[in-house]
Amino acid sequence: MFDNLSEKLEKAFKKFRNKGKLTESDVKEGMREVKLALLEADVNFKVVREFVKTVTERAVGSEVLESLLPAQQIIKIVHEELIKLMGETNNKLQISSKPPTVIMMVGLQGSGKTTHSAKLAGMYKKQGKRPLLVACDVYRPAAIDQLKVVGSQIDVPVFEMGLGNPVEIAKAGFEHAKRHGHDMVFIDTAGRLHVDEVLMNELSSIKENLEPTEILLVVDAMTGQDAVNVASAFNEQLDITGVLLSKLDGDTRGGAALSIRHVTGKPIKFIGVGEKLDAIEPFYPDRMASRILGMGDVLTLIEKAQQAFDDKKAAELEKKLRENTFTLSDYLEQFRQIKNMGNLDQLAGMIPGVKPGQLKDAKIDERAMARTEAIILSMTIQEREHPNLLNGSRRKRIAAGSGTTVEEVNKLIKQYDMMNNMIKQFSSGKMNTKKALKRMKMPF
Repeated sequence: MFDNLSEKLEKAFKKFRNKGKLTESDVKEGMREVKLALLEADVNFKVVREFVKTVTERAVGSEVLESLLPAQQIIKIVHEELIKLMGETNNKLQISSKPPTVIMMVGLQGSGKTTHSAKLAGMYKKQGKRPLLVACDVYRPAAIDQLKVVGSQIDVPVFEMGLGNPVEIAKAGFEHAKRHGHDMVFIDTAGRLHVDEVLMNELSSIKENLEPTEILLVVDAMTGQDAVNVASAFNEQLDITGVLLSKLDGDTRGGAALSIRHVTGKPIKFIGVGEKLDAIEPFYPDRMASRILGMGDVLTLIEKAQQAFDDKKAAELEKKLRENTFTLSDYLEQFRQIKNMGNLDQLAGMIPGVKPGQLKDAKIDERAMARTEAIILSMTIQEREHPNLLNGSRRKRIAAGSGTTVEEVNKLIKQYDMMNNMIKQFSSGKMNTKKALKRMKMPF
């Protein structure tokens, strides 16, 4: 996400880095590059014009022109203004003081509304809520079935009345939630290929009858400037409370994320970052600005690790490391927990110092991880606990069972042995962290 924009901004900042002290013309020349980068990212023209004007006015001040490190000062200003542009703070979903909280999900057809209704319901279920999904899209073929499928995958019930009146279904769903103790209701409304009067009248009627706590607009980030126009139209008709940007993991230019807040005045509350039902994140303007400028996003990385790694298993692993009893079963468990953190290319982009475009030619091979998992699963429990049993004939059997080669099996055993040796040296205090990281080679 934002790779192209990040790369172009990085090139623009090089113009500042190559100079000692900056003149006013140096700043204006560099900001022209920033302006082009934002326009190519499909950021709204008026937003670009105001953004560049504000940054330029701050950058030509004496604080920057006389600074010993003018490039860093300008990047700092751009970072601060990007945060302001996207809303400054994270806006959480409002929870009603009188349950159930009603969240009305709206958007055009194809924006990912049904899937993201389930993603949000799943997210809040993990936080201890009792959500209910209500199927009010009675026009799109199989929309109700789709909601039931994704609902079952996250173990959240779906209320539906078939192809009836959407307003009556929404009202009945709300009453059902009250009777059965659901404290959150996510209403999956109908969409259209474009904004029309019939759709807006129906949505307005649902809003009037239910008085939802939140009206979240789901917008496809890949549609760029069109996403901003859609957000403006829905906001004028429904007075939305926030935006959920879907498909931000795709080949998006970033214009929607940088424009919607400024144009509509309504915050981006969540972003969809993948196809899986847990691939959703709260939107933090400061973290997103850091990602765009290649500064990483350590806080989100830590949060993902905390969600993926089991505290009890971590304590057990720590004990095994201290006692030098780390087995191939433990090796497999660590792999699985890393995979649970999500797309590894995205995670790598959250690491500070990883510059835009740096990972394009160094893609993480998730298929290699799958092969590693298949190899270990093809072993018996005894072989995993005692890898010294793995003679030639056993390795042939494992290769055949996992659909890999003996060479790949040998490579995995070698990597495991190296890791085990490092663990032993750590425990004995013979190796420092820097040396260990230099030697470590993971099979992906």
